[in-house]
Amino acid sequence: MKTPIYNAQGAEVGSIDLPDTVFGAKRNSAVLHQVVTAMMANARTTIAHTKGRAEVRGGGKKPWAQKGTGRARHGSIRSPIWRGGGIAHGPNKERVFEQKVNKKMRAVALKTALSDKVRESRLMLLDTLQMKAPKTKDARSLLTALGKAPGFSEVATRRKNAVLIAVPERSDAVAKSFRNMKQVMVEEIRNINPVEILKYRYLLIASPEESVKTLTARVTK
Repeated sequence: MKTPIYNAQGAEVGSIDLPDTVFGAKRNSAVLHQVVTAMMANARTTIAHTKGRAEVRGGGKKPWAQKGTGRARHGSIRSPIWRGGGIAHGPNKERVFEQKVNKKMRAVALKTALSDKVRESRLMLLDTLQMKAPKTKDARSLLTALGKAPGFSEVATRRKNAVLIAVPERSDAVAKSFRNMKQVMVEEIRNINPVEILKYRYLLIASPEESVKTLTARVTK
């Protein structure tokens, strides 16, 4: 499919044929949902933790004799039924949320996410993205210029999750220029994933010829 390429001034300077196998794939909602759920679960950190009766301090001595006191029998004041005792069946930091997903499913999910951006007209190709020095002002100017392209006005105006910028290789100047802009994320094309693509409204791919080759290699392994 023919897709226009824009320059840093927001003007169309050419076009490129995107492979249908990557950007025109049939939507597979089930696999996309499973992969995204698994990736979010794998990124989850276990924070909540309650102490069981074996972890609570104290309670080594039996409170009172087993018989003859007229009271209920108890072995430790750190039993869950006592105030200050351990918690029964509470959240535990040793819980593992990891889910396994095979490579084919990851590839299908990535192709579905990329194809959705194309179908929704939220994929933008930039001929090149280079910055001599880290300057947020230059980054804002770039987004303002790109926002003038037909259908991409929210690239410059959206305040939250506006655009994911995929670059062929890491550049400190580019990364630092966009670092203060919370609505923008810069990522290497070899590392983008369905979670990031779905999170941001627009996907901006820099140096499309090189980047498309990288994506094609990823999903056809």
